[in-house]
Amino acid sequence: MTVLVLTRHTMDATADMVITELTARGVSLVRLDPADFPGTLTISARLDPGQDRWQGVWRGEHRDLDLSTVRAVYYRRPGRFQFDPRMNQDALRWADSEARAAVGGVLSSLRCTWINHPWRNAWAAVAPYALAQAARCGLTIPATLITSDPQEAREFISALPGAVAAYKAIGPTHPGVHDGRRLALWTSKVRPQEITDAVSLTAHQFQQWIDKAYEVRATCVGRRTFAAEIHAGSDASRIDFRRDYDSLTYRECTVPGTVVAGLHRLMDTFGLRYLACDFLVNQNNDWFLVDINPGGQYGFIPDLRDPITHAIADELEGKTTA
Repeated sequence: MTVLVLTRHTMDATADMVITELTARGVSLVRLDPADFPGTLTISARLDPGQDRWQGVWRGEHRDLDLSTVRAVYYRRPGRFQFDPRMNQDALRWADSEARAAVGGVLSSLRCTWINHPWRNAWAAVAPYALAQAARCGLTIPATLITSDPQEAREFISALPGAVAAYKAIGPTHPGVHDGRRLALWTSKVRPQEITDAVSLTAHQFQQWIDKAYEVRATCVGRRTFAAEIHAGSDASRIDFRRDYDSLTYRECTVPGTVVAGLHRLMDTFGLRYLACDFLVNQNNDWFLVDINPGGQYGFIPDLRDPITHAIADELEGKTTA
């Protein structure tokens, strides 16, 4: 039986760690990048009367994949399909739509272990929906406003402790490229007087500012939970730790039982086997969930790289994790 790893060819340290571990265990695996389709990846799948599973062999440049042998799929930020550049825009859109339905549909129909199934990932990555589900699972969420009304934003922030809020992206933190540089929209502090009419141009998210003692990245794999305190060492990282990784220090920690229970309920709600969440912990040891990421990286925390990699490999092998 085979573990299918769907990831891009360009370096992804997280995928590489898992592949290295599976290889060391002697697990049969095939690494595919959808970006190879249709250039060097040829697909063929057949569903006959009386069958409930697509059958076929997908032929890649280096390895072939027999769909009938797939027992687990590790879905780790795969690339996008690459089509003939001579196609016009209408043809490209149509070809991409057909490829998504074919490649994505056939693979998504496979009844096997997924980390994580892309459709489940997609739902868990929609922040407003995921935060509401997290609250239903017993996790504490800071007061949050999503609005396109500047006055609503001013009034919300004015009523918060200290009259300050965190402004953060609802979706991707990288909205595009400008002058050849990738733009990043990091979390920032905002006060009522800084709100302008530009808020009316789209939806914006404002969240109660938590005066944190430190942050925690909690990563769940199956029923195992791995966590580390993240201590900021600069002004930039105190606002958003992603802005200055070099200033950070880490310390493994234990997650309170009520928080672990909430995380496991959240995973069950979405049907996930892997989940990374960020918490702000204040001086009273209150844990506030601020980010939910079903595909979050974990390699930036040195002491947790090996344990999490081993746990992911265990899940893909079908070993019980508790």
